[in-house]
Amino acid sequence: MSRLDSMLRRLAAQRDGLNWAAELLQGKPGDALDLGLGNGRTYDHLREILPDRRIWVIDRVLQCHPSYTPPEADLLLGEAEPMLRKLADTGARVLLAHYDFGQGIKEDDVAEAARLSPLIASVVEEGGIIISGQPLVGLEQITGPASIAKDRYLFYRA
Repeated sequence: MSRLDSMLRRLAAQRDGLNWAAELLQGKPGDALDLGLGNGRTYDHLREILPDRRIWVIDRVLQCHPSYTPPEADLLLGEAEPMLRKLADTGARVLLAHYDFGQGIKEDDVAEAARLSPLIASVVEEGGIIISGQPLVGLEQITGPASIAKDRYLFYRA
């Protein structure tokens, strides 16, 4: 499979997974969390499908288009571990989290996701959904939407 086809598959899985989780959690109180703002595509989609929820964002640096920049009060810039601790200290009630950190080196990305898993679990409400491009540890893996190939995107319940 070409890198272009792989990317298209990943983005479709990401969109379908976010839409599925948003529908599943409809009517339940809580915020959303985007771990890895990047260029802001996912954040923009979350704003569209979750217009009444606060959307927290964590990333190392801000590098997205200005129209996709979260409000300053919702943007936690810095390394993930201290930013997740800072989010926990706010008392935020995260119901939906999307994990998209990574540098593209599979072994490093998997190790980072494993290291951050307990901190992610600490900020997501019981029953909340975590959608991830990397395997997380210590969380209950669940089956996502049928439109997504097994292991293309991963789904967890806190």
